Amino acid sequence: MRKGKKKGKSHSTRPVKTEADKWIKYLPNEIEGLVIELARKGLGPSMIGIKLRDQYGIPSVKEVTGKSITQILKEARLLAALPEDLQSMMQRAQKIRDHLEAHPKDMFSKRGLILLESRIHRLVKYYKREGILPADWKYSAAVFTPK
Repeated sequence: MRKGKKKGKSHSTRPVKTEADKWIKYLPNEIEGLVIELARKGLGPSMIGIKLRDQYGIPSVKEVTGKSITQILKEARLLAALPEDLQSMMQRAQKIRDHLEAHPKDMFSKRGLILLESRIHRLVKYYKREGILPADWKYSAAVFTPK
């Protein structure tokens, strides 16, 4: 979404490959079971990926199983109603709104809220176009209540 300067390239890029590494100890169905088990414990897709990488030594679920974490959760009917990135943006907007109630003259946070809500609206438009959200779904700050 950034349109300004070309900065922020310090992170490493994942190598392009199609097959799984030979040193991975888990079979595809075992990994799917781990994903479902972690989802039942209440973890979201990104936290599941981090936990599988750090604790189980699985660098990429998609390389081994051929399916992404969200596809596995969708097949097991454990996927949340809202996409994870949209939900986290809405929670962040709510936190900024709570901050602005206590500090109404904080113009930097007010501008940040405007930019964040603009990003939310763009993301909602994309999810409606792709059919992930229903066409009549609408973001409203008053309706949203975080977990």
